[in-house]
Amino acid sequence: MLIIALIDDDPISTFVTEKLISKNVNEPCQFYKFQNAKDALKEIYKIKPNYLFLDLNMPDMSGWDFLDTLDTTQNDAEIYILSSSVDERDIHKAKKYGFVKDYFSKPLIKKYIKSIFS
Repeated sequence: MLIIALIDDDPISTFVTEKLISKNVNEPCQFYKFQNAKDALKEIYKIKPNYLFLDLNMPDMSGWDFLDTLDTTQNDAEIYILSSSVDERDIHKAKKYGFVKDYFSKPLIKKYIKSIFS
């Protein structure tokens, strides 16, 4: 079973992402949804996700703060940024994090899901 963590303060976006992944991935998936990055950091090492989708613009703790705080020695998840920002500076900054696999703009589309989970 694939374990997938969705970290996004927008419940509609999280709902859409979960449904798209569920419909387009052949393996059973268990989703963990977090509306803020602080709560996700408390749980992420226990749940050990295979995939982690992270929004950047969230109150309290941003996605950038999450990436800066994450202990990558305790996390094997493939990390993807899923953001409404199409700012080239954000995309460029994301590439500086060697452990971030890719940057996608919302909403996640079928083509991206196929490339992530193939």
